[in-house]
Amino acid sequence: VTYAVASITLFGTVAMLGFPLMAPMLGLDQHAFGLWAGASIHEVAQVIGAGFQNGTQSGEIATVAKLTRVAMLAPMVVALGLMARRRSSSEVAARPPMPWFVASFVAIVALNSLVTVPAEVKSAVALATTIMLTMGLAAMGLQADISQLRSRGLRPLALAFSAFLFIGCFSLMLVKFT
Repeated sequence: VTYAVASITLFGTVAMLGFPLMAPMLGLDQHAFGLWAGASIHEVAQVIGAGFQNGTQSGEIATVAKLTRVAMLAPMVVALGLMARRRSSSEVAARPPMPWFVASFVAIVALNSLVTVPAEVKSAVALATTIMLTMGLAAMGLQADISQLRSRGLRPLALAFSAFLFIGCFSLMLVKFT
């Protein structure tokens, strides 16, 4: 898991710094660049960082594109769970897997859409979220054993790099052809 998170962070940082430099060479206007960044960079903060480097419109479009991808995770997990249930060969119908974070995400979205949450509460929740995410990533990093990461070799890094290239090129192709 640590290797995967490190790889995603590494290639996301490369994208955040490199994609804005490539936009003029690829003939991408702010709209197209925002879609490309939002569709191809994994972490929300890196999408925002890359998007706004290319202009306000680009940053806003990148943010909306990325958040749309995030919002589609919940229905995708449910759909995959239902497909797995159909393919189950057991006589007793298994319940589709439903990670609690998906149900919580949908509940928070619904609550935020139906109830006006005071700005102070949103601010406190955002701060708490940042602190908890930072603590979780720090704990993972502190628990990481560099020798174990090295023992995995370069194959996982090569896999992450090829996935990064594929997603970047495929999403660029979709943006250019639509």
